[in-house]
Amino acid sequence: MSLQLHNSLTGKKEVFKPIEAGKVGMYICGVTVYDYSHVGHARVMVVFDIVYRWLKQLGYDVNYVRNFTDVDDKIIARAAESNIDIQALTDEMIDAFHQDMDGLECLRPSLEPRATTHMDEMIAMIEALIARDCAYVSSSGDVLYAVRSFEGYGQLSGKDIDDLESGSRVDVDESKRDPLDFVLWKKAKKGEPSWDSPWGQGRPGWHIECSAMSCKHLGNTFDIHGGGMDLKFPHHENEIAQARAANDGQFARYWLHNGFVNINAEKMSKSLGNFFTIREVTENFHPEVLRMFILGTHYRSPLDFSDAALDAAKAGLDRLYETKRRIGETTTGIEQVSLPQGFCDALNDDFNTPEALAEVFECSRRINKALDAEEDVSTDIQYFAAMLALLGIVQQDAASWFQGNDEDTDAIEKLLAERMQAKKNRDFARADAIRDTLKAQGIVLEDTASGTTWKRG
Repeated sequence: MSLQLHNSLTGKKEVFKPIEAGKVGMYICGVTVYDYSHVGHARVMVVFDIVYRWLKQLGYDVNYVRNFTDVDDKIIARAAESNIDIQALTDEMIDAFHQDMDGLECLRPSLEPRATTHMDEMIAMIEALIARDCAYVSSSGDVLYAVRSFEGYGQLSGKDIDDLESGSRVDVDESKRDPLDFVLWKKAKKGEPSWDSPWGQGRPGWHIECSAMSCKHLGNTFDIHGGGMDLKFPHHENEIAQARAANDGQFARYWLHNGFVNINAEKMSKSLGNFFTIREVTENFHPEVLRMFILGTHYRSPLDFSDAALDAAKAGLDRLYETKRRIGETTTGIEQVSLPQGFCDALNDDFNTPEALAEVFECSRRINKALDAEEDVSTDIQYFAAMLALLGIVQQDAASWFQGNDEDTDAIEKLLAERMQAKKNRDFARADAIRDTLKAQGIVLEDTASGTTWKRG
């Protein structure tokens, strides 16, 4: 099965065909580094980490570019509030971002460009847009993009330009030729960072950053552009308008967007104040639990965040770690082999990680069954290790993983003691109820002549 992905630009699932055989250029919108990253950011990074890993597994030479926005209104405001230099703030937040991503087992991209190191490229793109009558210097001194100059505006998001204008709730701005026009270059304000340009001191608008950086490092036409669903409009729509009008290239050929993270059916966001940082979540859950939670839902579907969902993800990881612990007791020298067909088909089908995980759990079940029966299980062990490595889960030492579960182990042992006493009292209903309770937690009991043993099934 060839790799198929859902292209947001066409709204269809398409067979992936790179521009250059054996090579892939991929650009993912990164974070604005004024604060710690939240669970919504984690989803974007884990989703495209899987895309990156799978493209590499298929044998592609992947140039994966992911940017940092390191100049922005929010950054300027946060630095002022904290009485800290802007670069000191952004450096600190970039370091924190890397720590969070390393904890989530996300591979580093090929390149992580910063907006502040690409001013020349942004200015050159704006100059090209002005020369082609797609942008203009407004009476306020800002440079604006003329949205109606680009015929294909709205194709990615499916929005009609006339509907956008009639439905817009924007303040009247006399400096704009059209209410939909957006800023490419902002005239400098007192006390804010600024750079020299043909239009005086200023700094770039948000959208121009990614157009300039992606084209700089991947060319005017490249394979994949991705990010969260919230970026589809206006950010990605504006990126397309800028890049295609300035360069005559196709820009990105495939667009991938992951779904929102929801809390109580409402999108998680900083503006709503219902977000959790990655660091807050990982105070109570291992980062692998958060990664497992994200992988358990297809990337284009909404992801419902809750402690119960994280508990379920942890229970699943516990089962896989239990298998890993048993493997460690029975074999050594596991070597990576080709991946099982069902697993490959799942990831080739628009990166279907829930189906890929189902293959992992089925392999785990076969291993445990074979080990119980003292049958040869070497091939499945190799499959198991290879699938886990690809997904970036169960990468800790099994013994260390369960050391963090001492409280769980004590609770299980207490229930087993209670069950044993119930059986002595011939209270078989209570004994069965305890067995069912443990089974629901993924704990499998085995009654033998010498007593009862348990394992995570």
